[in-house]
Amino acid sequence: MVEKQTIQEGAASQVDTSVELCGVRLDNPVVPASGTFGYGYEFKDFYDINILGSFSFKGTTREARFGNPTPRIAECTAGMINAVGLQNPGIDAVIRHELPRLRQFFRKPVIANISGFSVEEYAYCCERIDKQEQVGIIEVNVSCPNVRHGGMSFGTSPEAAAEVTRAVKAVTTKPVFIKLSPNVTDIVSIARACEEAGADGICLINTVLGMRIDVRRRRPVIANTMGGFSGPAVFPLAVRMVYQVSKACRIPVMGCGGVQSARDVIEMMMAGATAVQVGAANLVNPYASKEIVEALPDEMRRLGITKLSDIIGIA
Repeated sequence: MVEKQTIQEGAASQVDTSVELCGVRLDNPVVPASGTFGYGYEFKDFYDINILGSFSFKGTTREARFGNPTPRIAECTAGMINAVGLQNPGIDAVIRHELPRLRQFFRKPVIANISGFSVEEYAYCCERIDKQEQVGIIEVNVSCPNVRHGGMSFGTSPEAAAEVTRAVKAVTTKPVFIKLSPNVTDIVSIARACEEAGADGICLINTVLGMRIDVRRRRPVIANTMGGFSGPAVFPLAVRMVYQVSKACRIPVMGCGGVQSARDVIEMMMAGATAVQVGAANLVNPYASKEIVEALPDEMRRLGITKLSDIIGIA
């Protein structure tokens, strides 16, 4: 009798953390965000990154980029400002070197983050990366605030975002998520334009444009003057935008912005996110995403959640 009761209690304590993004099954919804996790190699010695749902690798462009001049980082209350400027080795080096190296220690489909400075560059890079077996989802970044003449300029109008979406979808076969900027007045109209242009999903938010001044030196802290503000201070803003877009669109949303804990993941999913990216927290604590994954089942039990996919958009 005691043994039977123990078995029943054990079954009742089982929870399902899995989610599905456009046919790609994730063991859990926790996804380190692009720009905070490199190409995975940088974190593999800290822990087995296969415990993650997936991860979005560093924003990749057609040509190699050194990025912005230093200093690139400014600390803030409840967050940070960065202006790295899409430093990356270029699409050819990623395909030749980074993806083969990744295959040695990561067994799951990875999310490829692609950035660009023209519609043609987005299409070129996405067509190349679409052919890579390890890539499960393509994340098109039209929202980077740290580069001139590209990035965010494509994500601030419905027409420009839709143009990029159409161009990328015309040359790819894998699910395409468009990563949008919060530095706009109407995020919903841009998300809808991407959906109508064929996007398979939306990722939001990227960083909020911010600035710090060194009052002793009487000049901006970072060389780029302004940069992307991220961290826990932007979490309510991200939850609001995820909620708005998920209600307005039929395609899935990956939420991002200020996530620090398993409870944050659940809150963002209740707002409408199918998967949740963890960004700045990885830069503060390299074990942040691991700790969130490990804490998720207990947090679900505390909240009476058996199946995580059941709470998507429940708020």
